[in-house]
Amino acid sequence: MHGGNHHNHGAHSHHHDHGHDHHHSSHQHAGPGHNRQSRTVQWQVPHRPESEDVSPPRERDLDLVEATFVENFARASDPTSFLRLAGVPFVGVEASGKCLHLLRVETADRTDIGAVVPLLGGSGVRYDVLPARMTSHRHDLCFLYHDGREVVRLSFAEARKLKDRTDASHFEIRPTE
Repeated sequence: MHGGNHHNHGAHSHHHDHGHDHHHSSHQHAGPGHNRQSRTVQWQVPHRPESEDVSPPRERDLDLVEATFVENFARASDPTSFLRLAGVPFVGVEASGKCLHLLRVETADRTDIGAVVPLLGGSGVRYDVLPARMTSHRHDLCFLYHDGREVVRLSFAEARKLKDRTDASHFEIRPTE
């Protein structure tokens, strides 16, 4: 323990017990818990500075675009035009060549207000109501396409990656004699 010395680090003070000598006057702890980040962390492209974003321009900030879509789609006076502006095809082709036809757009708001934690030993669970600052609001978005046999659920990013074949989906059916 640094000769039993008590160290003061600005906002807090504590004893250290790490078996070697060094001076604490030249470094700062982050604060209570020592794990607090000093700046906002960017999660879209982990471990890269913002200036090194290598994602294609179409995919940058897709989470923000999706959030704006969810926020405004239900209020759109013309949902089909809104989908066109968002780059979501009515008829799309997957990379595998499967053709999908858009049936429905689903949005849902969810608010997490409780948590279930397993008890030690696996004998049960504990339920706690979350304090207001820990509740979370989520907006879910899903595009339901039909592939000719079944309904396929796609995310916003997956729907936008489809090759647009909307115009090619128009065909004429002639009666057979």
